Amino acid sequence: MSRVLVIGAGGVGSVAVHKMAMSPEIFSHITLASRTKAKCDAIADSVKTRTGVVVETAALDADDIAATTALIQKVKPVLVVNLALPYQDLAIMEACLAAGVNYLDTANYEPRDQAKFEYSWQWAYQDRFKEAGLMALLGCGFDPGVTSVFTTYTAKHLLDSIETLDILDCNGGDHGHPFATNFNPEINLREVTAPSRHWENGQWVEGPALAKKQVFDFDQVGPKNMYLMYHEELESLAKFYPEIKRIRFWMTFGDAYLKHLDVLGNVGMLRIDPVMFEGREIIPLQFLKALLPEPASLGPRTKGKTNIGTIATGLKDGAQKTIYINNVCDHEEAYAETGSQAVSYTTGVPAMIGAALMVQGVYSGAGVFNLEQMDPDPFMDMLNVHGLPWKMRELAAPLDF
Repeated sequence: MSRVLVIGAGGVGSVAVHKMAMSPEIFSHITLASRTKAKCDAIADSVKTRTGVVVETAALDADDIAATTALIQKVKPVLVVNLALPYQDLAIMEACLAAGVNYLDTANYEPRDQAKFEYSWQWAYQDRFKEAGLMALLGCGFDPGVTSVFTTYTAKHLLDSIETLDILDCNGGDHGHPFATNFNPEINLREVTAPSRHWENGQWVEGPALAKKQVFDFDQVGPKNMYLMYHEELESLAKFYPEIKRIRFWMTFGDAYLKHLDVLGNVGMLRIDPVMFEGREIIPLQFLKALLPEPASLGPRTKGKTNIGTIATGLKDGAQKTIYINNVCDHEEAYAETGSQAVSYTTGVPAMIGAALMVQGVYSGAGVFNLEQMDPDPFMDMLNVHGLPWKMRELAAPLDF
């Protein structure tokens, strides 16, 4: 049994803490910290009602390295699970180094003033974590995270070599709002509006945001328009599987969402640089975030399912095969279990699984690691046990696009 400190009280943090409390034989003590302690207390109340487990709470500005270090030293966890904003990754990693504690996150670092997300800033911590004898596990959500595990599992068991890899992320849920985002609006909208980028023949190929569209028929969801995007696991997959000739990421969006996105961009509401308004500086995207529905509020009104998976084409015993591994998650079932919709659930559950494997010593090492570097088998087993069962099937042919 182990003590853990979870930082971040959004939907993902809520799911992770609920699921940790459902495994008291692994997590003996859970502390949840966030800038707004009231959010932590509300999650703790829900956990107590649903599981009987008491979760300790604390107020924390995770940008403050000294304060985070002091809280870690007070709680004495064996692992810090960072489910805060990607802007805060480096500060929390610094605090873990200062306090001598292992680290896990679900999303790579982004600077506040630039819509750019890549692993280079965190990979630069490799020597410091290694010298300290500490482990940092990056990208332990669904995508990145589970999709990386699906890829590693495919490479270990199903294909002798992978030639092409496509990650398909479909949210077929309906929350009833004209426009809302299923996780932090500021992070979501920065990600969606970034130029597309995919890996092909040893180099990055860039294009306009959301310019390339394909239709795919998703199991239990139906046909959906999906768009080529850049996503952070492309970078780590290209690093750890350099033999793959092409790696792409696709995400589905409805026409209404894209119409709102286009208008908001045209009027400047997606800007991340400061503008003057009534004598003070504001960031338009941050102001928009305040106007949009809180993602955590979407749980009780979201219906439908998500379908996320990987399609890999390669060789097995000299013959070409295409392998599809995916998970389907029901929004209403996720809400009934944890009080959060499926987008939070599909990230929070893998964070809990990664944490469980680390605190039990199944995943160990000194340095900075991505999930692709870990044995996929125990992770795949736990997905089936903890609410994200996966299916594997062979497709008749590679994708024709």
